[in-house]
Amino acid sequence: MSALDGSRLWRVAEAFHGEGCVSAIDPLGSGNVNDTYLVNSAGGLSVLQRINTAVFQRPELVMHNLHQLSLHMQRKLQQGHPALGSRRWEHPQLICTRSGDQTWHCCEAGGFWRSLSFIPQADTVDVIAGAAQARELGSGLGVFHSLISDLPVDALADPLEGFHITPLYLEAYRRALAAAPPPTDDASRFCMAFIRDREALAPLLEEAKGRGELPLRPIHGDPKINNVMLDRSNGRAVALIDLDTVKPGLVHYDIGDCLRSCCNPLGEETTDLNGVVFDLPLAAAILEGYLAEAGALLTAQEVALLPDAARLISFELGLRFFTDHLNGNVYFKARHPQHNLQRALVQFRLTASIEAQMEPLRQLVRRLQGTQGQPA
Repeated sequence: MSALDGSRLWRVAEAFHGEGCVSAIDPLGSGNVNDTYLVNSAGGLSVLQRINTAVFQRPELVMHNLHQLSLHMQRKLQQGHPALGSRRWEHPQLICTRSGDQTWHCCEAGGFWRSLSFIPQADTVDVIAGAAQARELGSGLGVFHSLISDLPVDALADPLEGFHITPLYLEAYRRALAAAPPPTDDASRFCMAFIRDREALAPLLEEAKGRGELPLRPIHGDPKINNVMLDRSNGRAVALIDLDTVKPGLVHYDIGDCLRSCCNPLGEETTDLNGVVFDLPLAAAILEGYLAEAGALLTAQEVALLPDAARLISFELGLRFFTDHLNGNVYFKARHPQHNLQRALVQFRLTASIEAQMEPLRQLVRRLQGTQGQPA
């Protein structure tokens, strides 16, 4: 960071921890949207984040949801919950500014900042290590869904309207395609053809919701592999982080995103397109872990559509990456001009791999569904 940026960052951290109380600030994580730092202060370690207001245009709604979620989680953790058993589970707590009870700080440059408690002795991973870890990642999402299952959806705002509404992303893609110079490279033409052949897929979940087959529930919104924290000592999931997208939604958005991000062993940043595959044994482990913790919450119709969710969310993210490429990389952070195009190609290869295995995936879900008690 530049000297000016460093000085400003230091002042922001001190707004939460007090002047002279901060001893170190370092970049943290590899998020595609917000800027995140690890702060060492007199009170210990904490996380400092600048919310990307180009993405979250009403960041106060993000903070409202975090507050509601924090209150709910505090009650659950204090009372105990059957989903926890002997499991360690933590939830990031909001830290107020030193000048009052405000849970965010606006710096002189207009940045919208927040500070969160740091979860110790836990890490995230970007690429899955095997079936045991996959099962635990699924279990972690299931525990999270169990803990928030009775959080009223009307207590949550929608901080990112249209998020995971695939038909809206398709409309945004069409607008971007119309406004951009006609792509001439082979990779872009491949993406355009891939999208064109699958446009009918876009409304699948939204139409099921409209028919009343899929209920709105509180969801995380972005439970990809590196948003689940794992205990360093035993590898068990201990928290979900990156909670900006918590909102009312379909559990399929969460489960589909978890499968998408975990079941490509090369990860979404790979450049080895030929090696991109959807690993069905990893999917089995994730779903086993998830359904063991949260399967009883879901209806039979919700469970039956889980394979479609994995396919749709992979396609949706590829669509979003390619649209951002056409728009000049204005949403996702990009290290070079072709970065989001490369990411789109990975997701489309993953979508194709899921499509090639849809029947085995449906059989897997039917088998697991038969082992879970479904609600009436």
